[in-house]
Amino acid sequence: MNIDLIFRIAAIGILVAVLNSLLTKSGREEQAMMTTLAGLVVVLLMVVKEIANLFDTVKALFDF
Repeated sequence: MNIDLIFRIAAIGILVAVLNSLLTKSGREEQAMMTTLAGLVVVLLMVVKEIANLFDTVKALFDF
């Protein structure tokens, strides 16, 4: 894992926050919620991929 992952997650968080703010102020609360959920799903998929890599590394380390 490198620092690039943290920067990507932070960038997605900032982008989602700005979009959420813009959509809420324009009266589109439903789209704002969907944007927030989409950002959350993207970040969770990124984290799950890294956790899978961690498990593969541990598995290879102990030869299971």
